[in-house]
Amino acid sequence: MDLNEIARQTEQIISGLLTDHPQREGSVFVIGCSSSEVNGGLIGKNSSEEIGKTIFETARRVVESRGLFLACQCCEHLNRALVLEEACALRYGYEPVTVVPWLHGGGSFATAAYYGFEHPVVVERIQASAGLDIGDTLIGMHLKPVAVPVHLKPALIGQAHVVAAFCRPKLIGGERARYVKE
Repeated sequence: MDLNEIARQTEQIISGLLTDHPQREGSVFVIGCSSSEVNGGLIGKNSSEEIGKTIFETARRVVESRGLFLACQCCEHLNRALVLEEACALRYGYEPVTVVPWLHGGGSFATAAYYGFEHPVVVERIQASAGLDIGDTLIGMHLKPVAVPVHLKPALIGQAHVVAAFCRPKLIGGERARYVKE
């Protein structure tokens, strides 16, 4: 795999999503990533430290440049826990747990995050405002309740299928409710 191309695709997709659906400064952006899928293999069967690190470093740069926190989802072996900066956990009251992701228990992306963040912590759950699922890793459990899917063009990073979502507030009320100011 061409790591420069993976970085380019990652930046293009995240930048496009955040341009089309801007998030409030300080919001949390979650990414789940299977380096195996990016590499053309099956999830959990062909992990690549280099791909995980490339996607993490690119995503961190793009997300943080927009004033957002990045949360990096671990694989199912760590119950899809998340690696994020301690400042994010403190701001939102996320309770840290004790675990250190590694290539075959957390995945390459989460491992890159754990060793790439300045003050990493791992938490069990969050409520992100937007996110990216690279390789069908199932980030939905970490999004706020009303997630809106975004159809991406292109929808691949390497060989991995990519799905994106942003969240909106719930629409409440009935037939008399209004949702925009007149």
